[in-house]
Amino acid sequence: MAGAHTLDAGAAAVAPGSRNWASRLEAGIRTAVEIPAAILVAAEVVVLFAGIVARYVLHKPLVWSDELASILFLWLAMLGAVVAFGRGEHMRMTALVGKVGPRARAFLDAVALAAALAFLLMIVYPAFDYAYEESYITTPALEIQNSWRAAALCVGASLMIVLALLRLLRVADVGTTVGALVGVAVVSALIWYASPVLKPLGNINLLIFFVGIVAVTVLSGVPIAFAFGLASFGYLATTTSVPMLVVIGRMDEGMSHLILLSVPLFVFLGLLIEMTGMARAMVQFLASLLGHVRGGLSYVLVGAMYLVSGISGAKAADMAAVAPVLFPEMKARGAKPGDLVALLSATGAQTETIPPSLVLITIGSVTGVSIAALFTGGMLPGVILAATLCAVVWRRYRNEDLSHVRRASRGEIGRAFVIAVPALALPFIIRAAVVEGVATATEVSTIGIVYSMVAGLVIYRQFNWSRLGPMLVETAALSGAILFIIGAATAMAWSLTQSGFSRDLAAMMSKLPGGGASFIAVSIVAFIILGSVLEGIPAIVLFGPLLFPIARQLGVHEVHYAMVVILSMGIGLFAPPFGVGYYAACAIGRVSPDEGMRPIWGYLIALIIGLIVVAAVPWISIGFL
Repeated sequence: MAGAHTLDAGAAAVAPGSRNWASRLEAGIRTAVEIPAAILVAAEVVVLFAGIVARYVLHKPLVWSDELASILFLWLAMLGAVVAFGRGEHMRMTALVGKVGPRARAFLDAVALAAALAFLLMIVYPAFDYAYEESYITTPALEIQNSWRAAALCVGASLMIVLALLRLLRVADVGTTVGALVGVAVVSALIWYASPVLKPLGNINLLIFFVGIVAVTVLSGVPIAFAFGLASFGYLATTTSVPMLVVIGRMDEGMSHLILLSVPLFVFLGLLIEMTGMARAMVQFLASLLGHVRGGLSYVLVGAMYLVSGISGAKAADMAAVAPVLFPEMKARGAKPGDLVALLSATGAQTETIPPSLVLITIGSVTGVSIAALFTGGMLPGVILAATLCAVVWRRYRNEDLSHVRRASRGEIGRAFVIAVPALALPFIIRAAVVEGVATATEVSTIGIVYSMVAGLVIYRQFNWSRLGPMLVETAALSGAILFIIGAATAMAWSLTQSGFSRDLAAMMSKLPGGGASFIAVSIVAFIILGSVLEGIPAIVLFGPLLFPIARQLGVHEVHYAMVVILSMGIGLFAPPFGVGYYAACAIGRVSPDEGMRPIWGYLIALIIGLIVVAAVPWISIGFL
């Protein structure tokens, strides 16, 4: 996922002497958590794949498999969040933080840590209380206390508190640390003691907490999940009488939805196809077909992102699989690095609807829209946007000099195709397994994982066992960061809903002149902005439950609306200067963000034209349902 930035900037130099123990202890805790987190990822693959085999092959379903997977999943989510916290990889917006001087940035990084610590201290006791309450519930299949699952929230929060304290101890400038802690404590106290003033304000509090506090914390570099959590906790604690146990319950609900188990599994699958050489085989086949055409490798980049997106589901994994294969040859042909990273970023937005996109899965989980229908409806919109991008590529490269490029022979194309066939088959195997009912949208990723491992070992003979452990840890960290955001955003969405905001929003949106058309137009603008600030998954979790019922009320097909929303968010996510996806593309391509700023606008205009076509013609999204 895009937007992972380290919180270690303010602690560049570990202070000598007494602070060394903090560094060693922090490293020890990170290692101690990474091992079980990696084991949990592997265990989920085994449990879910065993469920598929038992049900579809042996015709003897494992009644306990989903329940065990759910228990392990919450532990995976929380331990993954701890790993991400230890690595400084929780998603945060640093567009403004990066523009200030070193001293100010060090202070803001310390404030981000202090704010995260404040939220964790607020929830750790309610999390313990929640685990105790869950001890009265017994799981139906395994017949164990549900507190074994719920304890993950308390344990995860406690571990992150320890890591936050150790990280603050390592900041070389004691004054910076103390100033950040005092500042956060004073602001928290002021908000708490302002409760009698805030309660009579009614829905104005929504602006104060969910616009004001969220905006200030996010722009200050506080990780998005903790910014959401602070706003929700502050709103409920100071303006309502809702027990804080509810916040933990809503976080649990958001993080442990079984359909979201596909998030870590598809992330791992994306890393696996890169490691086994499957992604390289697909790209090399496409390059043999189009490498001799003006702008040919740019067309290959568009097509490769489309194919790879159908495998990994994670945009960061998609870009990391394609860019290292294509960029060296494209640069050798004279392509400017800025144009390459601009197109890579644009294809990230273009392929947001290609199944099994994590955003598609998230929409299905939070809005109740059929994931199978979303998977089917997402294919053609991606083609439409690909066509608009290819039009820009044609215009920019129509005068490219290819005198030094040799056209691949039929034999070379044939050999590349034979090598690529196992890799090209994977997206179709994944989709067929869902459509034919072999596996659910949650389980299907395990089929891809097993297939990729077999292909890497037997066909491509490229399987680095030493990379498997780090890949499992990386999967846990990225998944934990994503799922922690979803948990915090679920609590935030519940707070907004309970306030009556959803009813007011529904009333306002339903009265827009022009009905469904105006609603879609306003949604496009809103989600482009939300996508650039919040990223796709948090925005969907936060606003999906509010806006999808309105779309249905206005007669807009929910799958069509989902495609419009996803593409709008994708454009915002990959559009500079705020879109963190753009900076992820620059990091993967090893190109300065400044170089891609100018060339990306042509691609963004093409994407917006494609989006308008998709919005205006519902058949593109729902014609094959």
